[in-house]
Amino acid sequence: MGSSAGKRAWCRTFQAVMKVGNYFLPWRIPETLSGEDSVLELPDKLKAAGHDSVLVVTDESLMKLGLPVPMLNKMKEMGLNVAVYSSVQPNPTDRNVEDGFRMFREKNCKAIVAFGGGSPMDCAKGIAAKQAHPKKAVRQLQGLLKVHKRIVPFYAVPTTAGTGSETTVAAVITEEKTHHKASINDPVLMPRLAVLDPKLTQGLPPFITATTGMDALCHAVESYTNGTYLTHLEREYAKNAVRLIHEHILAAYEDGSSIEHRQAMQWAAFYAGRSFTRGCVGYVHAVGHTLGGLYGVPHGLAMSMILPCVLRQYGEKVFGRLAELADECGIQGRSDAEKAESFISWIEETNRKMQIPRGTDVIQDKDIPQIIAWADKEANPLYPVPVIWGEDDFRTLLETLRKQA
Repeated sequence: MGSSAGKRAWCRTFQAVMKVGNYFLPWRIPETLSGEDSVLELPDKLKAAGHDSVLVVTDESLMKLGLPVPMLNKMKEMGLNVAVYSSVQPNPTDRNVEDGFRMFREKNCKAIVAFGGGSPMDCAKGIAAKQAHPKKAVRQLQGLLKVHKRIVPFYAVPTTAGTGSETTVAAVITEEKTHHKASINDPVLMPRLAVLDPKLTQGLPPFITATTGMDALCHAVESYTNGTYLTHLEREYAKNAVRLIHEHILAAYEDGSSIEHRQAMQWAAFYAGRSFTRGCVGYVHAVGHTLGGLYGVPHGLAMSMILPCVLRQYGEKVFGRLAELADECGIQGRSDAEKAESFISWIEETNRKMQIPRGTDVIQDKDIPQIIAWADKEANPLYPVPVIWGEDDFRTLLETLRKQA
């Protein structure tokens, strides 16, 4: 198994050039507001920046829960004109982006606030990208550095602790017609400010807490095991994220009311998001995106199931880096191989305790060629994965997921 020598050479050459090119991109870290009720400080920030008309992008479930209402009321009290687009699907589509952009334009909005989990975040970023290029279809903006133009002021309020979208340059959008899920990737999409208010995550059901938290872990682990594009900052962020998740995810799962554990998981998601923003993800995400696009598998659930399988399949190529993450968590072992195995076993045991399944039976034989084609296209040559896979490697992973269902 494995990729061809020509494919490996092409991918590694591309990544070497990309590593140098990264030093010329405008990387930054969003300003943050954190702590209980910090979301109510956001309207003051908007007013001070001169944004008199704002599009808030969220979803129907959050509106029914009333979670955005205190923020919306504060905005209106301060004289801001507020338009709310809340029709975002769990896997946001190009139609969602087009509809949201139409509302943005009709209401003459001057800024965008994303309020919610990864789906509203991604949709809001898509709207911002569309605003920069109103004549382009969403699929024309998907890929690397295709926005390349200043976007409308963009603020992020996460209500889950997982995606890290409040500090990333990516927006994952599904094409409604083909179910193809792909990213818009450009540093201009990074929010200028992120609000980490732990009270907004207190009402998350335990299973959502679990899968979104493991999504954050996946971001940090994939970024760290990739390694190629990272600077010292991203390495430290990845390690901080893994340590915080190791210390707090089960406690947040078991006691969702705890502000301490909720805030820690928000910072973990933030650190992990900023790490993979430069370091990239890998085959866990590349395959997981296809399961979301084709079968509607929730993103965090896909990441939770796939992560330990991919790490085991990488084998000795990741022992050293996984051992370093194990050290960060206090996970013991007499060698790098033992520490790496113990680290993967910790992931599997944490999944089990949070009732996350080990695999899935949704994968259909007829779809496997398409899954492989989409995953390979997403990952190669951009993602600096530890081992570059060929078709047989992807098939092995998919069979593992089916066998473990």
